[in-house]
Amino acid sequence: MRIDVHAHLWTDEYLDLLEGYGRTDTAFQRGMGAGLGGTELEARFALMDSAGVTRQVLSAPPQSPHFADPRHALHAARFVNDQYAEVVAHWPERFLALASLPLPHTGPALEELARSLDELGLHGACVTTSVLDRSLTDPAFAPVLAELDRRGAVLFVHPAGCGAGSRLVTDFHLTWSVGAPLEDTVAVAHLIRAGVPGRFPRIRFVVCHLGGALPMLLRRMDNQHAWEWQAPDVAEQPSATARRLWYDSVGHGHAPALWAAVESLGADRIVLGTDFPYENGDLFRTAVAYVEESGLPPGQAARILDANARELFGAAVPG
Repeated sequence: MRIDVHAHLWTDEYLDLLEGYGRTDTAFQRGMGAGLGGTELEARFALMDSAGVTRQVLSAPPQSPHFADPRHALHAARFVNDQYAEVVAHWPERFLALASLPLPHTGPALEELARSLDELGLHGACVTTSVLDRSLTDPAFAPVLAELDRRGAVLFVHPAGCGAGSRLVTDFHLTWSVGAPLEDTVAVAHLIRAGVPGRFPRIRFVVCHLGGALPMLLRRMDNQHAWEWQAPDVAEQPSATARRLWYDSVGHGHAPALWAAVESLGADRIVLGTDFPYENGDLFRTAVAYVEESGLPPGQAARILDANARELFGAAVPG
């Protein structure tokens, strides 16, 4: 069974709601084949079948319900989570789904997390790499992390599309080509530097895009860690902390990147991802096929394609 952990679905109604609350970037998600209208789902299922993908795990980021106004954030979060629950109920053999949270508002986020997991039956939560320019290690988010830890829940971490807060990225039209993996890298580095995976060891963090540049930086981070002023309050090496997390296989078909992630993080920590609908058609099929064609030992490729995601989601995967 092949489970794609990195896939999106947005309805026009949800995007309209976000736009009404001030989002100005919803046009990019429209008409890409990730909605429910017309023949979109039929085409999606046919594409999944052509790549041997059984189920997709749906997540809303980067169009997350993160707003300064808590009323807007909560309404948008409830709206998309209700939609996702309905989609999973209609097509349980095709979809799992992750709850979006009305961050940065801790109280409403805890309430919506409980509703989504206990009443709606969603399969974990998702968040962007930063929330309105705040790090995931912000102390205000600690109660949410503590609750996710108590539940042993999956937390999928996806780029926010903010270029890691740098105009040197966004002003040069590099927001997604360079900025997205940069955001992945910075978010994991923040989690490592703050010791979050060690403090909340039962959270099953999943980070996008092979962890960004993380596989290339771990040795450097370990060496810098040896200088006490870098991370005096974190006992273990950054490379050890990094291996507490999981990473999706989205590498745009680039086998050397996949090899670097496997060598640095372990084949048991890589799960299949496609980034649908951003990778659609032949790109979608390549996102799956390149793992098998990368030259990795067959056992490692099989773990990434067929085993790790099922183990990650456990009892949530029916059949």
